[in-house]
Amino acid sequence: MPDCLFCKIVSKEIPAKIYDEDGQIMVFYDIKPKAPVHLLIIPKKHIASISQAEESDRDLLGAMLLKAKEIAQKLSLSDRGFRLVANSGREAGQAIDHLHIHFLGGKPMSGLG
Repeated sequence: MPDCLFCKIVSKEIPAKIYDEDGQIMVFYDIKPKAPVHLLIIPKKHIASISQAEESDRDLLGAMLLKAKEIAQKLSLSDRGFRLVANSGREAGQAIDHLHIHFLGGKPMSGLG
């Protein structure tokens, strides 16, 4: 998508502090962190939101969650805990129309229930 901020990061048109990437997924630091560790996990394929994902994206979506597990292990957060947030749509707080999972950790956080 030519006007998508995250697609421009994937194509390296816009710089970002990249934590990790592979053929399907890119992980980079959020520019307005809400925790000591605040990373964004995105698919390199443009998917506007989780509600726009298709059955054919099943493996990619699973890979994104497994990437979060890998990050937690590398940053020694598996036992301490971490939070994953995926907003879908404006009312939920999604500001960029490209599927992304916020990975937050490194401090105690209040529970959602």
